[in-house]
Amino acid sequence: MVDVFEEVEEGLRAERWRTLARKYGPWLAGGAAAALLVTGGVWGWNEWRESKAAEASIAYDTGMRALERGDKAAADTAFGDAAKAGSPSYKAFALMQRGGVLIGDNKTSEAVALFDQAAKAAKNPVIADLARYKAALALMDTAPYPAIEERLRPLTQEGRPYRPLAREALAMAQLSAGRTKEARAEFQLLAAQLDTPEGLRQRAQVAIQMIDSGVASRLPAIAKAAAAVPPVPEAPAGFDPFASSAGSPAPQAGAAQ
Repeated sequence: MVDVFEEVEEGLRAERWRTLARKYGPWLAGGAAAALLVTGGVWGWNEWRESKAAEASIAYDTGMRALERGDKAAADTAFGDAAKAGSPSYKAFALMQRGGVLIGDNKTSEAVALFDQAAKAAKNPVIADLARYKAALALMDTAPYPAIEERLRPLTQEGRPYRPLAREALAMAQLSAGRTKEARAEFQLLAAQLDTPEGLRQRAQVAIQMIDSGVASRLPAIAKAAAAVPPVPEAPAGFDPFASSAGSPAPQAGAAQ
């Protein structure tokens, strides 16, 4: 009799498992399939990202080598390839390099358009502000003062990586526009700011002295030679072009070229 009860109980358990399998089996199978798809998708995305990073790195290096040879056409093509293949950071670097080539050919408007594209493409604020600063400097000799101020004023705010350089450029634009009093105030702020590099602080003090002595008209030409546009840095060793901030170059505020 005990054996009969055991057989009946086993039969009932088996039937319960079959019922559960019919009820939840499709859901479990679907979940497993989804997990496999997600895992495969992540792996595929990582592989694609790494391949694109390598492609952009090679193209960018090709462009730099072409610039060293003086082959601007080849450099522009290579930087264009790097901009298409790379991450936001690589794209921004490549666009700025293309803009630099156009500046050398006196194609200011085209260069500024590329700098603006680089600023929009960059996720890293240091890289983005470098592009904005370069665009403003490119326009210094041709754009009206309000347009220059609109570009430079935000870069002079606290916490911006090129704040001292932007303030100096803004003061020079004011001098060129005949706004001597405003320029002197900007130089005073520049000389007083704690984050102003020593070389830039000394330039600001000299500028104030020149304004006070009445020879301020010579300042824009002097500053243009002293505060050239910072070069676009090559992607450094260990730089992760897909990271939003890792590996970005530190701003070299006040570095004279």
